[in-house]
Amino acid sequence: MSDTLSPPEVLRLTGHPVRWRLLNELARGDLQVRELTALVGQKQSLTSYHLGQLRAGGLVTMRRSSADKRDTYYSLDLATCRTLLMQAGAALHPGLRLIPAAPPPPQDGSAPLRVLFLCTGNSSRSQMAEALLRHLAGPRAEAASAGSAPKPLHPDAIRVMHERGLDMSAHRPKHLGEFTGRRFDRVITLCDRVREVCPDFPGAPETTHWSLPDPAAPDQGGYPAFVRTADDLTTRIRFLLHTLSV
Repeated sequence: MSDTLSPPEVLRLTGHPVRWRLLNELARGDLQVRELTALVGQKQSLTSYHLGQLRAGGLVTMRRSSADKRDTYYSLDLATCRTLLMQAGAALHPGLRLIPAAPPPPQDGSAPLRVLFLCTGNSSRSQMAEALLRHLAGPRAEAASAGSAPKPLHPDAIRVMHERGLDMSAHRPKHLGEFTGRRFDRVITLCDRVREVCPDFPGAPETTHWSLPDPAAPDQGGYPAFVRTADDLTTRIRFLLHTLSV
C-alpha cells in the first residue's frame, strides 16, 4: 500500500490562484464571464477554462441570462463547496471536520439590517425572498421587495411558501419606484433584466446579484420550479445571514 494518499479533489480545484480568486468573486454574487475576466485580470479564454474546471468539480454552476441569451451567469454552489471542504478536513484528521457556524447573534441595540429584493414582476422570486428573510432573520433584518414591472402574485409562490409555514396571502406587488428614495443596507437583484435597470439608492447600499430563472416561465416546468426557487433562496439567505452585521 502506498504511504501517500491523493489529496481531495476540492483542494486541487481551490488551490489554484485564479480559481481561488474566481470563487472569492462568486461568493459575493452571480457574475457574467466578462465581469469575472475583468476582475481576475486574465484573458477570457483562461477565465473560461478555470470556470470549466470549477463546474466539472461541482463548485460552480452556469446558466444563460434571461436578459440576453448571449450572456452567461456563473454562480458559486455554496452548499456543495461547504460539504466538500468539510469532507477534505475530515479526510486529513477527524479533529479537522468543519462544523457549519450558526449565524451571528444580533448585537444589543443594533439597528436591523435593511434588505431590498428586486425582480421584474415582484410576483414570485422577490416576494419569496422577502418572506424567507423575515422568517430566517427575525428582528435582525427588515426585508422588502419590488419589481420593475409588477404583476399579481403567482398562486404557486403563495402555495410553496404556505407549505413552509409562511403566509404570503397579504403580500402585494410593488413597483421599485416606491423605494427609490429609501435607504437600504443591501439591494439584491434576483433576475437579469432588473439588474440592468436597477436604480441608485441613497447611501450607496451594497448590491448583489442572484441570477435566478423565473419559476413561472413556460420552460421551467410549473410548480416544481417554485420549489427549486424556494430551496435556492433558502440556501442563499442562510449563507447571507453569516455576512450581515446583525
